[in-house]
Amino acid sequence: EKEQLTSAALEAARVACNKYMIKTGGKDTFHIRCRPHPFHVLRQNKMLSCAGADRLSSGMRGSYGKPMEMSARIAIGQIIFSIRTKDALAKNAIEALRRAKFKFPGRQKVMRSNNWGFTPYDRADYAKGRKEGWIQADGNIAKYISKHGRLTENNCI
Repeated sequence: EKEQLTSAALEAARVACNKYMIKTGGKDTFHIRCRPHPFHVLRQNKMLSCAGADRLSSGMRGSYGKPMEMSARIAIGQIIFSIRTKDALAKNAIEALRRAKFKFPGRQKVMRSNNWGFTPYDRADYAKGRKEGWIQADGNIAKYISKHGRLTENNCI
């Protein structure tokens, strides 16, 4: 079953998380990634509630509402926010995510990963891959360099 997080809730959580991380660690010591994007349009059919509203309104006839806001559809267990930082600021990142989760309905968990930054590689695998040349750093992610395909300088080890 999916849950809807509005763009306002995502932005409030991002601001709370960012503010705590800047206050405790400094501006250039972390990178926050908001995983879901609000694509789902929430609509509202406004009804009149004044005297004589039954003569003025058409009720549920043509009740396709006006767009009010956007929301992101979140599955159970889906990652909402990620923070990439150094090990010294790990407790600050956990506290920042704890503060951010109060902006969302329902129950969220704060989990710590053993991966290198935002990559899918474990820390030991990442260091080994960089040393052996089958992982190449590419900004805040990592590229896997295959040994198959065309012969280039990158895959000729």
